[in-house]
Amino acid sequence: MKVLLTAPYENEKALRELEGLFDEIIYRSWKPHGRAYNPTELKALLKETKADALISEHDEITADVLRANPHLKFVGICRGTPSNIDLAVATELGIPVFNTPARNAQAVAEMFIANVITLMRNTMPAIDWLEGKNWGEGAHTSYLQFKGNELAGKKVGMVGFGAVGQYTARMLLSFPTEILYYDPYYEDPNPVFKKVELDELFSVCDVVGIHLPVTAETKGMIDRKYLSLLKKNAIFVNTARATVVNREDLLELLETEQIRGAVLDVFYHEPPDEIDYKMIHHRNVLATPHIAGATHEVEDHHAFIMNNNLRAFFHEGDKTIKQLVNKAVLEKQTTN
Repeated sequence: MKVLLTAPYENEKALRELEGLFDEIIYRSWKPHGRAYNPTELKALLKETKADALISEHDEITADVLRANPHLKFVGICRGTPSNIDLAVATELGIPVFNTPARNAQAVAEMFIANVITLMRNTMPAIDWLEGKNWGEGAHTSYLQFKGNELAGKKVGMVGFGAVGQYTARMLLSFPTEILYYDPYYEDPNPVFKKVELDELFSVCDVVGIHLPVTAETKGMIDRKYLSLLKKNAIFVNTARATVVNREDLLELLETEQIRGAVLDVFYHEPPDEIDYKMIHHRNVLATPHIAGATHEVEDHHAFIMNNNLRAFFHEGDKTIKQLVNKAVLEKQTTN
């Protein structure tokens, strides 16, 4: 089997492993290209290489791409959720689709905690103050002006308790914090994590984090109804998907100082539009350009996870497993 690999596989061991699973690997990572391949480019690349299968990361694998290549033995998506492929058409054509759950969970969890602490400790304005040469003779000026809060002892709520929410929760236990979560599709066996309804979570938590995919159910789900329940000293965090939150309602909350602040890594428009920039420039917002999952290690994680999935499917799996692959992925995409 000849496999076209456009996802980054810069870990030499992972690449050698993949080469050992198939007859030929044609490595055409999107990174030197500067961006993901669009449908036209991807169709041309599949035709040029005569590939029997595809392993991608961000490329646009539309219905048109799939219908032009119904012979594909499988498609691998090196992402937690395979949102860049028309999964319904892949299933219709009998093309198994694999993804890499939790590939960036560690990275996002670390940045979630780091940025919440940064906001709570007033780190960014303190740096600006220091670099602005504002330190005069008063020894206690900065001590009083930038005194913040500790994360320890706070209640942290997770809206969605998938891989990222669970990784973050486990790390937060060591501070320690009290973890509450809302997820109608998951019941955590660890009694230390308390499952609650959204109203309670937004009302009592000091930090509320969003960990939801975009689905028909979740789009715009977090709006004024829930945001207005936040405590005045609460911090709102979204490192997942911007459109699950009503941004106008969130912006109003920030501008009227009804909450302490927000940590935002995702936006309605990327690059941002005027409304996004109003939030980005707000003095109580710590904003980053969709980089919570951007670590070098994430690429290592997705390579080894994908290799393990493919090894199990082609060398260790059975017919029952193969029949369930797309069904399971589709259910995860629409309900998790």
